[in-house]
Amino acid sequence: MNIQHFVKVAEELNIKVKQVTDTIVLLDEGATVPFISRYRKEVTGSLDEVQVAAIRDRIQQLRELDKRREAILKSIEEQGKLTVELEEKINAAETMSVLEDLYLPYKPKRRTKATIAKEKGLEPLAVKIFEQSSFDLIEEAEKYIDAEKEVNSIDEALQGARDIIAEWINENVELRKKMRDLFIEEGEFVSKVIPGKEEEAIKYKDYFDWKEPIKTAPSHRVLAMRRGEKELFLMLDSSPDEFSALALMEKSVLENASNAAVEQVRLAVKDCYKRLLKPSMETEVRLFTKKKADEEAIKVFAENLRQLLLAAPLGEKSVMAIDPGFRTGCKTVCLGPQGQLLSYDTIFPNEPHRKTAEAGSTIKHLVEKHQVEAIAIGNGTASRETEAFVKSLGLPKHIIVTMVNESGASIYSASEVAREEFPDHDLTVRGAVSIGRRLMDPLAELVKIDAKSIGVGQYQHDVDQSALKNSLDDTVMSCVNGVGVEVNTASKQLLTYVSGLGPVLAQNIVSYRNENGPFKSRNDIKKVPRLGDKAFEQAAGFLRIRNAKNPLDASAVHPERYELVEKMAKDIGAKVTDLMSSEELRSKIILKNYVSETVGLPTLQDIMEELSKPGRDPRETFEVFNFQEGVNEISDLKVGMKLPGIITNITKFGAFVDIGVHQDGLVHLSHLADRFVNDPAEVVTVNQKVEVTVMEVDIPRKRIGLSMKSDPFAERGKPKPGVEKKRREEPVAEGDLAAKLAMLKNKFR
Repeated sequence: MNIQHFVKVAEELNIKVKQVTDTIVLLDEGATVPFISRYRKEVTGSLDEVQVAAIRDRIQQLRELDKRREAILKSIEEQGKLTVELEEKINAAETMSVLEDLYLPYKPKRRTKATIAKEKGLEPLAVKIFEQSSFDLIEEAEKYIDAEKEVNSIDEALQGARDIIAEWINENVELRKKMRDLFIEEGEFVSKVIPGKEEEAIKYKDYFDWKEPIKTAPSHRVLAMRRGEKELFLMLDSSPDEFSALALMEKSVLENASNAAVEQVRLAVKDCYKRLLKPSMETEVRLFTKKKADEEAIKVFAENLRQLLLAAPLGEKSVMAIDPGFRTGCKTVCLGPQGQLLSYDTIFPNEPHRKTAEAGSTIKHLVEKHQVEAIAIGNGTASRETEAFVKSLGLPKHIIVTMVNESGASIYSASEVAREEFPDHDLTVRGAVSIGRRLMDPLAELVKIDAKSIGVGQYQHDVDQSALKNSLDDTVMSCVNGVGVEVNTASKQLLTYVSGLGPVLAQNIVSYRNENGPFKSRNDIKKVPRLGDKAFEQAAGFLRIRNAKNPLDASAVHPERYELVEKMAKDIGAKVTDLMSSEELRSKIILKNYVSETVGLPTLQDIMEELSKPGRDPRETFEVFNFQEGVNEISDLKVGMKLPGIITNITKFGAFVDIGVHQDGLVHLSHLADRFVNDPAEVVTVNQKVEVTVMEVDIPRKRIGLSMKSDPFAERGKPKPGVEKKRREEPVAEGDLAAKLAMLKNKFR
């Protein structure tokens, strides 16, 4: 263990060194982030999941830095060039870029212009020139003309010397640091369309002639420009003004003198910048900005995913699910309260078949036969038409009819998971089942789909895929463990994300359950093959067993604390079940009496909170949502309309809203609220129900502009629909600067 790393991480996260040290010990022993944050609060000082994950990730970075440091020291030592001073500098390096700068002069290279010049014996000339003293340059250079070494002229000798000097300048650690700072602080992204590709690249029109500072460029624009460059539509440069860069280099390298040697070094500086340093720095800056943009995009994606996974579940109800369509009909399935497939059929209520009577009869029959309590309709093609048809059937009022976001359902239906679940049914049946199950329990169903296919990300295919996967896995694990999992009904995919399990143990649990029947207690889980004490410790608190003999098996109280709860109950002359059902009895417990070396107040408070609502789902209660009737297509929209909608995706530039016209509209960042909004996540969440105003409808490009402002047309003097804008023409009093300014702004709007 490196105590310096722990100190560094503690400073960065503003926590105690002991908290970092103890958390790392737990992580190295195999504990998961959810387990540590939920059941080891006394050890970590009540660090939450975000802090524990931050410690894990930062320590991993520092350990990778140490591995690279060791490799560099070994390489330089094997070359016989490792000095005490250099070793100290390498050991003191805190970033990978500084480490690589120090290693650059010793890094094995392919033959460069400088190495070729050295082979020709020109290094002594380079040394003398780089001293920048006054001497006869021509006379000195003539000494190095040698036909055998292929130095045939004074110019060739000087060129070779400059090549060597350019490499020395490029390998200067201090200069590289200054140049790196200059690129980041004063550099600009300059994007231009490749001539002749204007039509093909129309989706990148905003970047045909674009310029903005590197340090303030938002992640979505960085990723968009890089994608345009990758697709060969844009040319992208990322550097500071060349004059500023050369001025910085000359100040660092040139002596304050005027002679022939100084001029040679000046030429070497210019060559170094264009041939070596600029490309190197540009690569670094691109990597740096890409990493930063990736982190931002991944953060947005992960938060959107969390909100989607934790959407309110309908719960265990009998559900009819309809995957709507026109020509191919609407695939209709009925599911039992546990999501089991009871029946399937295809109805044709829409064009071109229009078998409405037959379709209506089928739905009514299935509703009655399976005691359907809710009807879920996928929000894809023909969704609004199908919804209107179902609502026109006069079904009992207690039956919920609602739209369900079907993003990714087709991915699930073609997956190995779906084939395993429904080997005898085709893709359309599987897709309809997924739509129904999403209504019942979004979390349990969505974990079966690759998170990147759910449609809540921002440039998810452009970011670092490994980092994205790790972040999304963390998010899914956090959500699954935060809600808890019923071990007797959970799918293998859901169990996979339970703390301490994984794919193999999840499959073993399902296999054991299929062979031996439902688990009667948490202790029975220990009988699962290969599920040892460590895995049980990590998983048990997140697994639920309803109707178990021990009521605590259905709660988030960890089995390691059962004895403590039983003692609490015994001390007040009650049973555990009494304690769970009576607030009056729980109020009699004095928590400080149960504090010990291993159990502190944080854990005791968690236990009491859980006893008050054992196993209760932390997600919000399901609410029915309906789109505006009569607004089914983008052509039905008019500027100024106020419509209900559901937020489907959040990006750094705004939020996308489903308003029931098969094309999400965008609420730009500037229209999310009446106040200034820096980050959309401050004011909206995925699945949030909102009211929006239509601001713009572009049917050819399928673009819809929306606003969530209370009076969106009041801004910038924009007239409300149908109201002609009046130009202000009254005279302005002399000296009234505010009024003059208002008039000028109005004039140029």
